[in-house]
Amino acid sequence: MFTIITGSQFGDEGKGKIVDLLAKDYDIVARFQGGDNAGHTVKAGGKVYKLHLIPSGFLLDSRVLIGPGTVLNPAVLAEEMEMLEEAGVPVTSEKLGVDAKTSVIMPYHIEMDGLREAARSEKIGTTKRGIGYAYIDKVARDEIRMADLVDEERLRSRLAEISAQKEATIVQMGGDASIVLDDEKISRYAALGQMLAPYVTDVSLEINRALDEGKNVLAEGAQGSHLDVIHGTQKYVTSSSTIAGSACAGLGVGPTRVDEVLGIVKAYITRVGAGPLPTELEDEAGKHLHDVGHEFGTTTGRSRRCGWFDLPLVKKAAYLNGYTSLALTKLDVLTGLNPIKICVGYMSEGQKLDYPPESTTVLSECVPVYEDFPGWEEDLTDVDSYEKLPENARLYVEKMEELIGVPIKYVSVGPAREQTFEK
Repeated sequence: MFTIITGSQFGDEGKGKIVDLLAKDYDIVARFQGGDNAGHTVKAGGKVYKLHLIPSGFLLDSRVLIGPGTVLNPAVLAEEMEMLEEAGVPVTSEKLGVDAKTSVIMPYHIEMDGLREAARSEKIGTTKRGIGYAYIDKVARDEIRMADLVDEERLRSRLAEISAQKEATIVQMGGDASIVLDDEKISRYAALGQMLAPYVTDVSLEINRALDEGKNVLAEGAQGSHLDVIHGTQKYVTSSSTIAGSACAGLGVGPTRVDEVLGIVKAYITRVGAGPLPTELEDEAGKHLHDVGHEFGTTTGRSRRCGWFDLPLVKKAAYLNGYTSLALTKLDVLTGLNPIKICVGYMSEGQKLDYPPESTTVLSECVPVYEDFPGWEEDLTDVDSYEKLPENARLYVEKMEELIGVPIKYVSVGPAREQTFEK
């Protein structure tokens, strides 16, 4: 069985928690796009693990893979492996595999990312981790791949081939071009390559053979559907395709092998950084969502903007991904709010819209149209089954399911594994 998991909003929906919950039923968990600009938090056994690259199935028996559709900073991967080792979770080459075709984020990518953002009159909210420039090099065929990183002679030869262009670009941007061929940095990367050499694999081959043998594979995406580089709120998007179809391309698996597509949806909506968020709240309800939900970015630590659930955006995500089911997270955060609102459409230039407009500018000017639903006061964090939820909480879940048109399979009322249950 091949299952794909993606976020249905702007990321931070709780994908890591759901992957951790499901990983026990999967032989392989594979990351298919993005880089260390993403973050996922897993809470298990009283410990909290905050990671950016290693897939969320690392705590269980699953083999975890990083596919060639990702871009990888080897220093960040090494730090994560060391952190897990110190926590008593060794990440051996039998546990983790990285595709040989994975693009490597080089120091000059990070330099260019910071220079470009600093020069923008209107910031797009990049994490300045070099993700976008690594993807530019992938498309331009100027990338350094993992296969290059593990061979120092090949690494230095490849850098010599592309260095003049990179140096010229950095000088033009007002930066220090010496970073491109800095011998200390190259030597450090070569050492990281030697350390990671045993982990290099062919992810496509592994996954396809696993599926041939009847094994279960879970594809884990980063960010959310509306940060997709093609279909998201351009220009306030990430540098990769975040929707389910990207899993096939990013891992090298044909679309006819997909069995399930699970969308993760938060009971309200959040966004880190700039870009339109029609239901954004700057009142007491917004403060409640932010504070009770502990809404800070895993990667950046930046405060997340919060708003009421936006139905049109999730309906678009359902089309983009072809969801077969949903997991609803952070229902517990709504406790104490009354009424609870759902945005069922927008008003734009005197017209009612029930689907997001194509233009990001138009979306940013849309005024939400709400329906009110009764809230509840009961604490949900000890609830361990759907039937034990308060009546108004169940009403809210069932109304969301009806409006989205996709069945909700899982409900989560907290960060721990036991706080997520099947509907």
